[in-house]
Amino acid sequence: MSVEPTPTIRWQQNDTQHEARWISEAGLPAPERVVIADDTLSADAAFRLCREGTAILWQGDYQNARNLLQALARRADRPPRRGNETVAPTAGEAFAQHRQTQGRRASILGNLLIPLTADYQIALRRGQDVVEACTAGLGPADPEGTDAVISLRGLLALVSAYEWRKKGAFVTALDAHIHPHFGVFSPVRGEYVDLVAQAPLPQPCNLAFDIGVGSGVLSCLLAKRGIPTVISTDLDPRALACARDNVHRLGFTNQVQIESANLFPTAATKADLIICNPPWVPATPTSPVEAAVYDPGSQMLRAFLAGVSHHLAPGGEAWLILSDIAEHLGLRSRDELMSWIHAGGLVVAGRIDARPNHPKTRNNTDALHKARAAEITSLWRLKTA
Repeated sequence: MSVEPTPTIRWQQNDTQHEARWISEAGLPAPERVVIADDTLSADAAFRLCREGTAILWQGDYQNARNLLQALARRADRPPRRGNETVAPTAGEAFAQHRQTQGRRASILGNLLIPLTADYQIALRRGQDVVEACTAGLGPADPEGTDAVISLRGLLALVSAYEWRKKGAFVTALDAHIHPHFGVFSPVRGEYVDLVAQAPLPQPCNLAFDIGVGSGVLSCLLAKRGIPTVISTDLDPRALACARDNVHRLGFTNQVQIESANLFPTAATKADLIICNPPWVPATPTSPVEAAVYDPGSQMLRAFLAGVSHHLAPGGEAWLILSDIAEHLGLRSRDELMSWIHAGGLVVAGRIDARPNHPKTRNNTDALHKARAAEITSLWRLKTA
């Protein structure tokens, strides 16, 4: 088995070539143009460099670097100058513009870089302690003792995720906290969890599959509802570790089995209930955590619907938890969804709907406000035809 080479970033300083390990959780390549800067660099000059694709390797005060990142964000968030447009964009066009704007913003802010020692210490004045956060998100320190470089934005994401992991997200339906790991979607939108808590279980219901386990929140909820055995699958190592952690924390290890598998468990056993909460928007993710939201071509959704009937026990149900926001954005039609359900040999036995209540539904300055305000999340109860 070939070993992937360690990504490396190189820069010139004082007529000397330097290099370090390049850390990018989004899998972005190391920037080719790198300049050294410190506290004397103005925010305007920094913004011009970052906007043009030149990365800034910071060697000044760490807190000043954080202030600079905020200044860059304010400049990146300034609305672009508009021409004399007379026709409002369609929902699909608004979504494409939104993704383009977000991508441009991420590219600019990702160009402010921070040096790390081999053991994850910030090699700057007044650097905060990020050792535990980096170890939790990136794994153990480099055994070869090689220093590294990471974007400040990426580093702060690691720190924020670690705080979420320690604090946890309270889930009302569980009456407990779920502790999301870095790169695993947090169950902060509770409506889909509440739908699973409310839906009537098929009878009998002795075995359930949770496809795409993520944080493990739905597996724990099924166990709490009294299902004796829940087999949960995922391909992402971080999701598998996160789910195992939460299942153990909540005391469901005797009921919930976590398995690395592509969609359905490898055993030939058929389940009374199979649930899946696939990514809701058919678009390309740009970071690990976005894979829980964006699914190119609705690949996971279509694969689940195409194969789930072969894994259902007689009288069993498949629960598909899905937002209709893709329909409001013009990215997927209801007719397409129904055609995939019928092509999989399934019929709709019932549906439970919920309106999201997250803050973006009330933010009329958001580019996608109209779609978010109309969004409905549904639990589709499907049976074999």
